[in-house]
Amino acid sequence: VQLQASGGGLVQAGGSLRLSCAASGRTFGVNGMGWFRQAPGKDREFVATITWSGGTWSGGSPMYADSVKGRFTISRDNAKNTVYLQMNSLKPEDTAIYYCAAALTSIPTALAERYRYWGRGTQVTVSS
Repeated sequence: VQLQASGGGLVQAGGSLRLSCAASGRTFGVNGMGWFRQAPGKDREFVATITWSGGTWSGGSPMYADSVKGRFTISRDNAKNTVYLQMNSLKPEDTAIYYCAAALTSIPTALAERYRYWGRGTQVTVSS
């Protein structure tokens, strides 16, 4: 499975960005997608995840880190095999490299080690 993240950039505080993560290859068996981020000098942290079961996305259960709840929304376009992260009301502390990841489990998880596949990151910079 290959994951390609895009959509990062520079935005002022209070602004919005939408990240995309396109999955390709042998995606059968992938039951969850997540976003993580890593700021300079800090550990990688969980941002959001969406899972599904029974082969249908409609049964997915989004889960968010407390720091982004109410501001970020994760979603997926089945036809495009793409996951999105809509980020609103951005803050300078959201500045980081954002990574998308794919998991085989259908149980929502914030644990990075549960994700089998990782894409290259996309930089998000929020100026004050």
